[in-house]
Amino acid sequence: MSKAVAIGFEDIKEIIDKNRYYVDKTLMIRDLLDRGGKVNLFTRPRRFGKTLNLSMIRRFFEREITFEGKDILNGYIFDNLKISSCGESYMAHQGKYPIISLSLKSAKQPTYEMAYKCLVDEIAKEYKRHIYVLRGERLTEHEKKRFQTIMNHEGEGTDYVKALEFLSSCLMEYHEKKVIILIDEYDVPLENAYFGGFYEEMISFIRSLFESALKTNANLEFSVITGCLRISRESIFTGLNNLRIYSILSNQYADCFGFTEEEVKELLSSCQLKDNFVKVKSWYDGYRFGDKEIYNPWSILNYVDTAMENHLAEPQRYWSNTSSNSIIRELVEGADAATRQEIEKLIAGEIIEKPVYEDITYDDIHESQDNLWNFLYFTGYLKSCRESFKEDTMYMELMIPNTEIRSIYKQTILAWFDKKIKACDRSELIRALENGDIEGAEKFVSEQLLDTISFFDYAENYYHGFLTGLLKGAGKYLVVSNRESGNGRPDIILKAPSVRGSAIVLELKVADSFQQMEKECQKALAQIEDKKYETELRKEGYNDIRKYGVCFYRKECMIR
Repeated sequence: MSKAVAIGFEDIKEIIDKNRYYVDKTLMIRDLLDRGGKVNLFTRPRRFGKTLNLSMIRRFFEREITFEGKDILNGYIFDNLKISSCGESYMAHQGKYPIISLSLKSAKQPTYEMAYKCLVDEIAKEYKRHIYVLRGERLTEHEKKRFQTIMNHEGEGTDYVKALEFLSSCLMEYHEKKVIILIDEYDVPLENAYFGGFYEEMISFIRSLFESALKTNANLEFSVITGCLRISRESIFTGLNNLRIYSILSNQYADCFGFTEEEVKELLSSCQLKDNFVKVKSWYDGYRFGDKEIYNPWSILNYVDTAMENHLAEPQRYWSNTSSNSIIRELVEGADAATRQEIEKLIAGEIIEKPVYEDITYDDIHESQDNLWNFLYFTGYLKSCRESFKEDTMYMELMIPNTEIRSIYKQTILAWFDKKIKACDRSELIRALENGDIEGAEKFVSEQLLDTISFFDYAENYYHGFLTGLLKGAGKYLVVSNRESGNGRPDIILKAPSVRGSAIVLELKVADSFQQMEKECQKALAQIEDKKYETELRKEGYNDIRKYGVCFYRKECMIR
């Protein structure tokens, strides 16, 4: 029987204990020891295994101790994993270090006060996890009192700014061994603070917390930090000369986050889903980290979990449910005409070229449109096809990585269009159609087309949905789409609530060129007459019936 996949598991110990399928990333431990970086920052998109990898590092290196001071043995977790075959020089580090493990993802709160309290709570929990240090005589009474003050949420602001540095000194005293510090989702408080309007307050606290723990800490063995974005050195890691940054541009550790194609094939084969590989590749492949081709692990695991129950299950948009996709929304809602064209090119599978800047801050997001493209790239909504340098600036050819991400763009655009249309005064269009003002109607529809983002191949169903969206909810008329009438189906009918009012019949055509639009409009009008579309309307009692042939070519509209 196949092992079940681990959906939402963030601790390697739980995965092994429950005999779930684990994609082995333990060679990252070997690389950390070989490279010897003091402070290592890994930036990857959301749900690409950062939290799970930190748990792997913690469970391997930590000498874990219970509240009562007894050792917890975690060595068995790695018995059949790749690191166990790397030799004694690596395995000698197992279970030997005190570890501080802190996640900052709980700081996603609407105010600074609430976010700060959540961070303080996480710090206090980590103190409580190491409460055993209060046993015996290793710490002075003053140190014990300070430890308890922080653990009990009774400290001042300066206590929590220096909390990681002080905890590491307590652990050094107890274990007589330098400390490993693991910090997960370091940029979540900053992203949240940016959108919440308290960025400066939060960045000041995080900067001070990191400086004391990572810059001036004599008790630090090494540190691993994870996040979604690389925040500029000046804003967070001030003066931290021992920082090594491994972004999605880096070849080092490129295959440690996300799944390689070989790992995906092994997983599908293990779950008797080998025949599903082609659709999985189309939906969830397409990322490139360094020199490696990478699949989205969260989406792969969710799909496999579903497909194990139903082998014919179609892929879905799993990753979009993990975040608000606020960055795409920012791009779409703020797009000028040039940006709208670029989004359309991307959704059509084409490539755009943009300069890439790794050292950015959330404050920079609206400084230029290029910064927003950078955010989309580093957060996994675009992938790089090729890099080049122009006057010392890196440029990348960017495209949407796969079907799943393309569908997120489409979903976001549809929601934006719906919101935009609801806020639009469409009475001008209705009046034009009532009065036979074809120039006014043409102008209104064409202006709306120019101001939208299309992700269709300008086929008739796109224009049908577009025009129906414009007319629905405009008030005064009931909009009927593709209903039976006469000898066929008119594209759109507008009917006044009372038969004493007007009815409007719209037949749509799409031209292959601007020059053909007039001809297609006349075809539409002829079709209305030939198919007797007005028959049912007259049976209902409508006498004032207006008939329009509407033709579209790209973002142009002609009405006759």
